[in-house]
Amino acid sequence: MMKSAELSLYDSGNRDIILMTADEGTSAESSQAAVTRLLDQGAEIIVGPLFSQAVKAISHEARDRGVPVLAFSTDRSVAGDGIFLLGFLPENDVKRVISYATSQGYRKFAALSANTAYGDVTLDAFTDAVAEERGRVIEVERFSNSVDAALKPAEDIAKSDADAVFIPLGGQVLRAISPTLGASGLDPKKVKLLGTSLWDEPSNLSEPTLTGGWFAAPSAADDAAFIAKYRAAYGASPPQLAALSYDAIALIALLAKGPPYKRFTRAALLDPNGFEGVDGIFRFNPDGTAERGLAIMAVTPQGFREVDPAPRTFVKSGS
Repeated sequence: MMKSAELSLYDSGNRDIILMTADEGTSAESSQAAVTRLLDQGAEIIVGPLFSQAVKAISHEARDRGVPVLAFSTDRSVAGDGIFLLGFLPENDVKRVISYATSQGYRKFAALSANTAYGDVTLDAFTDAVAEERGRVIEVERFSNSVDAALKPAEDIAKSDADAVFIPLGGQVLRAISPTLGASGLDPKKVKLLGTSLWDEPSNLSEPTLTGGWFAAPSAADDAAFIAKYRAAYGASPPQLAALSYDAIALIALLAKGPPYKRFTRAALLDPNGFEGVDGIFRFNPDGTAERGLAIMAVTPQGFREVDPAPRTFVKSGS
């Protein structure tokens, strides 16, 4: 992520930015010491940390000094009051895929989810999104996160009257559920399967019941240029989170034209038009979480296919 930040700083062409670093360490104390050191050196904005515990540890002092934080955590409970989360929140996936499904005529929804923290977050978002789109949730099945525990709930969901089934799962559990759904009578040509970015695994392409299913994810075309640029600079592909630090520095460079200590304001960071990032457009909500423009991908035997492109603006057509 540091390499990605340096690459972004170079690409920005802004030679008036100083990138200072400090290691968040593995404890609240080390995180606090790191942010104190940076603030004492005159930092106007903090990029990072990665984990929610570290974000909590530094938030008090950053707020006291009026310095905003662009953190990489996906724990929305640590956002707000000067803490902005660049991480990909699963709620964005859910809202996008449900909105697209209802636009295509699907109204009756069921959900099949594990009893995990991720399951809790995505199911809450699912319920809210279906209500917002004026659909109807007709059945929800949950289970402990194991293949054996998933099979009976999958059988029950397959027999429901839903015309779309939301499955916020990935890995072996998803691939075990898929044939069970088919064997229990679910016809994927009549019932649309919906997922999150956890579906973005090549192993899922060979599961017949998942074929035709939709999930939300960043457009592959969006980050192709960044991957090529990173590979050219460092001789390796960027790790998954590298794009976040690239975007953080690019955003700072964009906003750095104002007077020192008056440029990274809440109003500037909450620009409703948003910003262009490696993985598409994004903008911060008033609660400090990030809203992202995502594409809808379909599972096909030939690969994941984009069926609805990511938006290029947050401005609604006709507004």
